[in-house]
Amino acid sequence: MLRLVLTVALLCGTTAVVYAQELTSAQRDACMGDYQKFCKSVTPGGGRIIACLAKQSDKLTPACKKVLAEAEKK
Repeated sequence: MLRLVLTVALLCGTTAVVYAQELTSAQRDACMGDYQKFCKSVTPGGGRIIACLAKQSDKLTPACKKVLAEAEKK
């Protein structure tokens, strides 16, 4: 149930302003630990979760950094 809630939260946090796509399953999986560590208190929606992860970019795991950078290019 927690995984479902976190997945929905990450999907809701994606906006066209921040990125032109929704996070894929692989992207969510790559960033789930970072989300839980740095952004779990962030209210989903309006790109807030992606913005939170971006603010913590120097602390993110290499896998999460990679998928967020790839998403930003699209």
